[in-house]
Amino acid sequence: MTDKPQIVDSHCHLDFPDFDGEHEALIQRAAAAGVARMVTICTKLANIDRVRALAEKYEPVFFAAGTHPMSAAEEPLTSPEELIALSRHPKFVGIGETGLDYHYTADSADIQQQSLRIHIDAARQTGLPLIIHARAADDDMARILTQEHRAGAFSCVMHCFSSGPELAQTALDLGFYLSMSGIAAFPKSRDLREIFAAAPIDRILVETDSPYLAPPPHRGKRNEPAYTALTAAVGAEVFGVDLAEFAAQTTANFDRLFAKAARYKAAA
Repeated sequence: MTDKPQIVDSHCHLDFPDFDGEHEALIQRAAAAGVARMVTICTKLANIDRVRALAEKYEPVFFAAGTHPMSAAEEPLTSPEELIALSRHPKFVGIGETGLDYHYTADSADIQQQSLRIHIDAARQTGLPLIIHARAADDDMARILTQEHRAGAFSCVMHCFSSGPELAQTALDLGFYLSMSGIAAFPKSRDLREIFAAAPIDRILVETDSPYLAPPPHRGKRNEPAYTALTAAVGAEVFGVDLAEFAAQTTANFDRLFAKAARYKAAA
């Protein structure tokens, strides 16, 4: 057990081939860095067995599943019923990631929006948090989230938040959370850090999105859950608190939003 502040990597992709054969060592390095739990995200439901198996094998690992917006046009459209069935697993703790990505895949905007609304329906019915990916789609994302929340409340995290201040404010006004990734630690991300600094600290999570977006000094290399600690150190600076306080606050935030993971930990 490490004496470092305990934090949670709220979003990673442990099933990706970048980590093949390394899961045991990966989780040990995370624990040594103070990363006590992590949520691995299934982005294509065809891969759900592999993702679920990781959560079943490793005590600190939880999982979520959905269809990534960049895959929405290529994958079979899911249904609320399929997602609800998956959610019955004791370590399944979130719906997604889903969302809108118009950076590379704007031509599939219609099917992305349809898929997003299906995931929102499942989040409402299960009570599990929605995990949102948003890129180059701020206006549509704000509009759909607002419309759907008015139609029936649900909880949500804007994963790897790197959009503009308007979408951040919309999300916060709806009671949602913003998740800080390694992008927030990049030297040129001053504007993004200012968006986070303006948000309530009790609505902030931290994540890696590994194997992507490693924070300095590992930028450009493979990311991994242990590096959540590096982003958390930057987050503490952004909010003007020490690392232990920031770690405790973001862990409490995680437990509030991902209440099923908190209950599982408490019962373990």
